[in-house]
Amino acid sequence: MGEASVSPGVRVRELSGLGDLVYEAAHADAHAEVFSVPLDEGWERRTAGAFATDVTGIAKGLVAAGVSEGDRVLVVSGTHHDWARLAFAVWSVRAVLVPLSSSASVERVTHVVRQTRPAAAVVEGERSLRAVAALQRELPDLGRVWRLEEGLPEVVRLGAYMDASAVRFRRDATMPEDAAVVLYPMSTVSRRMRGVVLSHGALLSAAAGVVDRMWPRLSELEPGRASALLDLPLSEISGLASLLACVVGRVRVGLSAPGSLTRLVKSFRPTVLVCTPGLLERAYEVERRRAHSTGWDSLGTFNAAAEAAVQFDRAPKKGAWRRLSRSMYDWSFAKMREMFGNRVHLAVCWGGGLSQRLDEFFGGVGVPVMQVFGVPETAGVFTANAVGDRSAGSVGRALPDREVWVSREGEVHVRGGGLFSGYWADGEASGTAFREGWLATGVVAEVDEAGFVRVSGRLRPQAATAEVPGRFVPVAGAVEPSVPAVAAEGGGVPEEGGSGAPVVSVVGEPEGGSAVAAVEGSDAALVAEFEARLRAHPLISQVLVIVEGRPFASALVTLVRDQLEYWRLVNGRPLSMAPEEIAGDRDLLREVQGLVYEANRSVPRHLAVRSFHVLAEEFTVQSGLVAPSGELRRDAVLRAFAEEIDGLYRVRRDQR
Repeated sequence: MGEASVSPGVRVRELSGLGDLVYEAAHADAHAEVFSVPLDEGWERRTAGAFATDVTGIAKGLVAAGVSEGDRVLVVSGTHHDWARLAFAVWSVRAVLVPLSSSASVERVTHVVRQTRPAAAVVEGERSLRAVAALQRELPDLGRVWRLEEGLPEVVRLGAYMDASAVRFRRDATMPEDAAVVLYPMSTVSRRMRGVVLSHGALLSAAAGVVDRMWPRLSELEPGRASALLDLPLSEISGLASLLACVVGRVRVGLSAPGSLTRLVKSFRPTVLVCTPGLLERAYEVERRRAHSTGWDSLGTFNAAAEAAVQFDRAPKKGAWRRLSRSMYDWSFAKMREMFGNRVHLAVCWGGGLSQRLDEFFGGVGVPVMQVFGVPETAGVFTANAVGDRSAGSVGRALPDREVWVSREGEVHVRGGGLFSGYWADGEASGTAFREGWLATGVVAEVDEAGFVRVSGRLRPQAATAEVPGRFVPVAGAVEPSVPAVAAEGGGVPEEGGSGAPVVSVVGEPEGGSAVAAVEGSDAALVAEFEARLRAHPLISQVLVIVEGRPFASALVTLVRDQLEYWRLVNGRPLSMAPEEIAGDRDLLREVQGLVYEANRSVPRHLAVRSFHVLAEEFTVQSGLVAPSGELRRDAVLRAFAEEIDGLYRVRRDQR
């Protein structure tokens, strides 16, 4: 990478499939280090030759297991090295990857399996494994189900007798237009997101486009020094696109579970920081709070340093005076760089949303940020900033082979390369995603005269205009509204709780008076199962169902704090939006309401939750609401949130 040669993206566009990336890298330099795997202490580096050997072994096993060209292979997994080996093996045998997060609910996994009918599945986690295995009788196409924790060696043993030419023939037959991935984006707006079909060519084009934009900066690094630590979920388009861009750009990749980057970054010491805006916002806030806790003088110094960084980044010419002014605060900037391992040469920020000031601040600190933006239907990217062609706070210009147009309503439309092939088994929705050849992204943005795009929000979770139909099956006697009744929409959910999150009414009033006097025996087990079903959703942390002494069942729901930032980013909410505001957002409440509807199917009518209240803050041991074992102290929670709970029942009475 030391030579400022032609970007690898130019060469990659000539490949036929994603599997070629592995073998091309091994052929060019088998000893080049392409992955780093975390150990108990430190990291173990893997070479291109070793990775290609691993991929070939798994690929032969898939062929031996009966996976044919075009078959789907379900991978339910977290973010780690085995995911990458599996994915490239699937692509090498011309099969189609269907990735899901290991935190996906059983209902979500079941829905995806029934829709895509995979030929094989590799599953992490006992809960998801049981759900997939139970579908084998229903779906005869589902031949093999392996547990990821112990299944990969078995897959390799299946193909041990086979010659590698079986994989080579499949890979040589791959065409750019072949489907490579059926991606089901995670959403807190709709429970039944459509499967986005992405071809090999679309994913290669997107990865190459990002690398082209970043190459002037990447090429300044010495060969072998480019490295990136990814903590983005590989089952989502941001993580998948990031991984492929790193492989295309010859950037050594370390994979870690989402949320663990801060813990691992100092030992990994990346030269390329791949992140979301939330990570940079948190880093800035940590330093600001540290200065504030030290004293007002320290806070004033920090603010002065931040302003110096912003002004330095804004200056078109970095003259001697400006360099001197900046150097006065370099001791402060060094702390920020140390947070990321002190070697970051470039930060690639996916998803947009980083404010202009923070963009300029990090540029002035010495961590230049290039914002990138896209949606699943554009293979993860259609705009990106470039070194020397950047507008702070924007997500850059359209990539060279793409065009961007904004409608009167402010919706971004995209035309050109890298677009999806359609929604899986939904031709009607695939058609509604396009307007006279332009993909309607569902993203709201502005484009300035220079072509820089600034994203401000989303109109809908996916490109298709028709809403994804929910499969709400209410319990006997329940009233199912065509649109969930959420606060501020009318129809009777008026009251605000203490946290600022509104009470939500789920189904109709039960007949008679007190439906439940106590939770005993089998009822207690059903309530526990209900709570577990809701907790399976990645956004939900804790659930407490209230039944005893009440006319009907209600619930308190807390949200996973780390997931709130991701939700805000995905759904285009403002950076200033507080957790309490997110908890009261009507789109988020719709998702929770849909989960409650579905969970109500598992309990008798007298236990069906009819109102719930969402809290932004989780119950903790420190607050006295959680026992050291992790179990909720139910009596303590009921006392602490007595006012919110009473509000659940006042709302119902007011609606009569």
